[in-house]
Amino acid sequence: MCLALSACGGTGAPGAASAEAASHPLVGAPAPAFELPDVSGRGDQSLEAFAGKVVIVDFWATWCEPCKQSFPAYQKLVTELGGDVVVVAISQDDDAKGIPAFLAETGAKFPVLWDDGKSVAKAYDPPTMPTAFVLDKSGIVRFVHKGYRVGDEATLEEEARSLLR
Repeated sequence: MCLALSACGGTGAPGAASAEAASHPLVGAPAPAFELPDVSGRGDQSLEAFAGKVVIVDFWATWCEPCKQSFPAYQKLVTELGGDVVVVAISQDDDAKGIPAFLAETGAKFPVLWDDGKSVAKAYDPPTMPTAFVLDKSGIVRFVHKGYRVGDEATLEEEARSLLR
C-alpha cells in the first residue's frame, strides 16, 4: 500500500494494493539470492544467512514518505515476533549518504542494505517504493506488498505468523 499515491502507485483502501501486487511473477518462486553491504557496518549480508526464518525483503528509498512510516512498523513486528521473522531493507537510493539519517529518524535496527547499481532490484522487480516481498522459511516468495499505508502492518503480521506455523 502507499500513502502518496502519485509517488508510489498505490490506490484504494488498505489491503487493496496487496491484491494488485499478488500477481507479481515471483509469488510462489524462490526469492533471488543476494549479498549486499549493510549500511550499519555489519559487513555484507546475504539472503542465505536468514535461511529457516520468515523474511520480509523490503525495497525502499530515503525520499519515499510511506517508507518512513513503514520502518517503525517493521521494527515493531521484528521485536514482537522475536528472531523468527527478519526484515531486510534494501535501499534503492542512488547514493548511500542519506541512509544513516533515515535510520536514526525511523529507529530501524534490522539489516539495511544498499543496492548500489540496483542489481538486486532488477532481480526482484519491485513495482513501486516501498515494495515488500514476504518469504517463507524455505525462501519462497509467498506475498508481495506494493506500497505502504498505516494499518498494513496488521496484514504483514498475520502473513508472517501464518508462515511460522
